Amino acid sequence: MATVGKPLLFSYFRSSCSWRVRIALALKGIQYDQHPVNLIQDGGQQLTDDYRRVSPMQQVPALRIDGVTLSQSLAIIEYLEETRPHPPLFPRDPIRRAQCREISDLIASGIQPVQNLAVLQRVGDGKLEWAQHFITKGFQALEVLLRNTAGRYCVGDEVTMADLCLVPQVVNADRFKVDLRPYPTISRINQALLQLEAFQVSHPSRQPDTPPDLRA
Repeated sequence: MATVGKPLLFSYFRSSCSWRVRIALALKGIQYDQHPVNLIQDGGQQLTDDYRRVSPMQQVPALRIDGVTLSQSLAIIEYLEETRPHPPLFPRDPIRRAQCREISDLIASGIQPVQNLAVLQRVGDGKLEWAQHFITKGFQALEVLLRNTAGRYCVGDEVTMADLCLVPQVVNADRFKVDLRPYPTISRINQALLQLEAFQVSHPSRQPDTPPDLRA
């Protein structure tokens, strides 16, 4: 049960979209409660009529905050940025801001949706090869972009929304046994980000609904 006035995040430990939002909440120091939504148990708890009233697309994450319930991870992150702007998750320079959104959208629209659970369940046999194909295609493009935008992180030397998208996608790539050796920039940035506390406390291995055998 959520504390009065405290944001409530509907989340699944392994969901990369949920992880993006957990990182944003951690970076901005926002205390929140979690309502786990198991995407596998009981045929998928996100598919219930009760959860449809939370998220019409029946996806995670959803964040109940400031009297409204928001879904779609990038929309949630942008709302947090506009209402709680410190520390910032977007560069001030307009070109850098556009590059931040470009990288975020490449991952959130071009890679993650075609290898998520709902799609793979429809693919059936060959789902590993399917996921590897689309992650590889996306990473080939992402590596080129990052060579032009990266400093320590995806866009310069400060953490941005692009980084919140990158790390969960690299974990997905590992999970689907994608060879990361052709992507040294992606790998370098990922390793740097995983040293940051916000990325560690929000990690799938450290969530309330993480199964015991997957806990850090």
